[in-house]
Amino acid sequence: MGVFLIKTDRREDRKDVNKSEFKERLVAVNRVSKTVKGGRIFKFSVLMVVGDGKGLVGAGIGKSGEIPDAIRKGIEDAKKNVIKVTLRGGTIPHEIVGEFGAGRVLLKPAHPGTGVLAGGSARTVIEAAGIKDLRAKSLRSNNPCNVVKAVINGLRSVRSASQVAQMRDKTIQEIFG
Repeated sequence: MGVFLIKTDRREDRKDVNKSEFKERLVAVNRVSKTVKGGRIFKFSVLMVVGDGKGLVGAGIGKSGEIPDAIRKGIEDAKKNVIKVTLRGGTIPHEIVGEFGAGRVLLKPAHPGTGVLAGGSARTVIEAAGIKDLRAKSLRSNNPCNVVKAVINGLRSVRSASQVAQMRDKTIQEIFG
């Protein structure tokens, strides 16, 4: 009897992410230089956000000597880090504070027609997720990387009433009591 190894493709286990369904947004470009004997060597790092506008959003960082290569790497990284956002209509179900490093972002639901009231990099993530009405305020750091990751951490921890009821083994009526 021989031993047979069956090779499985781990990519099949991952959720199939179609490239055409995501919108890609460039948040920040950072140029760094290294001084060597012959002069300076420049490299670029970019922060990218991808989202389908229906509740899926992700962020990633790409680094390379050329901006297009860095953007491509950032998009690949963002697609590996996609999360599902719990939405209620065009907003989030409840207020939340997202934190990452020194970044802290307050996210508040808003009434229909309010629009997205958020600054720079937080706005990019919120719009990529497909949220139509939301108020956001960056409370500490304004570093784009920390703000983007804080928003994503906040959106990741949002729970709907049915999810909370299921976790506590109760009905929705018992939750609202």
